[in-house]
Amino acid sequence: MAKIAIVGSGLIGRAWAGIFASHGFDVALYDVKREAAEAAKVHIAANLEEQAAFGLVEDPKGSAARLSVAADLASALKGAVLAQESGPENLDAKKALFAEMDRLAAPETILASSTSFIMASRFTEDLKGRGRCLVAHPANPPHLIPIVELAPAPWTDAAVVTRAKAIYEEAGQVPITLRKEVPGFVLNRLQAVLLAEAFRIVGDGIASPEDLDKTIKDGLGLRWSFMGPFETIELNAPGGIPDYCQRYGASIMETASQQTGNSDPFGAATVSKIMAEWPYPQNAERVAKLSVWRDNRLAALQAHKKAAAKKPKI
Repeated sequence: MAKIAIVGSGLIGRAWAGIFASHGFDVALYDVKREAAEAAKVHIAANLEEQAAFGLVEDPKGSAARLSVAADLASALKGAVLAQESGPENLDAKKALFAEMDRLAAPETILASSTSFIMASRFTEDLKGRGRCLVAHPANPPHLIPIVELAPAPWTDAAVVTRAKAIYEEAGQVPITLRKEVPGFVLNRLQAVLLAEAFRIVGDGIASPEDLDKTIKDGLGLRWSFMGPFETIELNAPGGIPDYCQRYGASIMETASQQTGNSDPFGAATVSKIMAEWPYPQNAERVAKLSVWRDNRLAALQAHKKAAAKKPKI
């Protein structure tokens, strides 16, 4: 089977390793701390069993057997069709790591980064093999949210993007390709707008943080779990998207014009106001427990979406 190198064994690296291993790839896991990679391997095996309980992984033990811990970066990269870097979200660190990967990896190995915000052009410009480098940004947790944003640099070879897309699709992911680089890619740009407006609504005293969350999870989020915004508005007017824009465009623009402001919606005053109304403690223990709950609900949702009938071709 094709080999994938996972560079970095943190939360995202572990998820990537499990994804590729469960789809038949041999996976070499590398971390500068060997003990971290060894611990990650144990964690991944347990996570594969958890996903199997929801019917998302067919052979958890066989998948775990395809995982290995590499002694060094060169060993991890040897023979790999793709290297998925999931190191620190730090520009200098990525420059150094990609320079090392570019030096050690075979010319045909694709070098991809899981970075959430740093464009590939910022850490690959000076590399000899910069044409085989790109960003492949997942959502968190990647093993349950399959979107992958492929964001090539201006000099990334188009054939590399095509090969990368095929590899991620083979691993059960849903890759999208950005036609040009932009900070924040697509997912985080959309999320940033929604988050900023959510903070403004609470900060301006329009609604409570809990009611804001209900609006998403019991409103917009229900449709958005299986439809995108264009698919959604297509069904909100008899004549589809052009009809929707003709009917509601002016009202939406008027609303949007009231949402833009120079004030920072994430400033201390708004955060303090939100926390004064938020009834739950903020600590690592609570976050860890709720993360398990979230992952179980996402797994159940993924299982449902997998079993549900596909949208009719009309």
